[in-house]
Amino acid sequence: MRHFKNILYVNESSVAQENAIARAVSLAENNNASLTVVDVIPVITAGIGMPPGGPISSDLQAWVTSDHLNRLEKLVSPFVARLEINLEILVGKTFLEVIRAVLRNTYDLVIKPAEDLVLLESLFGSNDMHLLRKCPCPVWLLNRNEQSTYNNILAAVDFDPFNPLASQLDLNLAILELSSSLAIAEGATLHIVHAWDAFAESTLLSRAGTSEKIVVDYVDNEQKRHANGLVLLNGELSRLIGESAYKKLSPRHHLPKGPAEKAIARMAKELRADLVVMGTIARTGIAGFIIGNTAETILDQLTCSVLAVKPPGFVSPVGLAD
Repeated sequence: MRHFKNILYVNESSVAQENAIARAVSLAENNNASLTVVDVIPVITAGIGMPPGGPISSDLQAWVTSDHLNRLEKLVSPFVARLEINLEILVGKTFLEVIRAVLRNTYDLVIKPAEDLVLLESLFGSNDMHLLRKCPCPVWLLNRNEQSTYNNILAAVDFDPFNPLASQLDLNLAILELSSSLAIAEGATLHIVHAWDAFAESTLLSRAGTSEKIVVDYVDNEQKRHANGLVLLNGELSRLIGESAYKKLSPRHHLPKGPAEKAIARMAKELRADLVVMGTIARTGIAGFIIGNTAETILDQLTCSVLAVKPPGFVSPVGLAD
């Protein structure tokens, strides 16, 4: 089972955080992990037009830093008797400083409430999307209406139906291990979802003389290939977490037909998912463009919390010296 050892919580003052920080604390307790809570503030400069003899930039920076540190102390005050919580103020752009902190301190999970975007349908703001694209460790973005417990967790997996245990296996197993660990801890139902499509169906339908049986047989065969791949992948999950844990988990399997960028978001809504665990796929040859088109399209449609997992071997385009 997946355990975290070094968790980073990122303050998001634009939303209520009581349930979010409580979840981070509980996760740290259950994993016997260290927990660091950070806030990121911009570089402060003395403004034009300030009266002579006014505070210089370093004074303003120190005052703002002290003020935000006091706010963090108030945020974590209900939990300090339960575990030791490290507090830190970072200076710079939020996503850059968070990623640099991950690189410096080898955090294995970033937890952050999603930014407040009242006027937009999308759940995630620009800092959130940068973290999803570029942060080297898993990123857990919490819905502004985060609940204290989860009832339904959706794990989105993808594979080549002709070779399901070779295509993206490591990423799929990382998704399943995380989602199953959380489902067991939460007492939630785990829904494993693999979207599939019969790509030649429309071509067959458009060809004159193609019988209905040929089309039906083709679609049925495609569905069977994907179903068989999901069975094989679940066998790997059972071996990974153990047969008894797998029986306790009793995951439910779903094979929605259609493009993943539409089917995953639709299933999340239909299943009333509290959390979607999914992978982000690197595009080779495009520096800094980490999240795949399909993954980003799915994220734009989700309104629940998301735990995003990077593929093995991922290297962040952000460096400590940037």
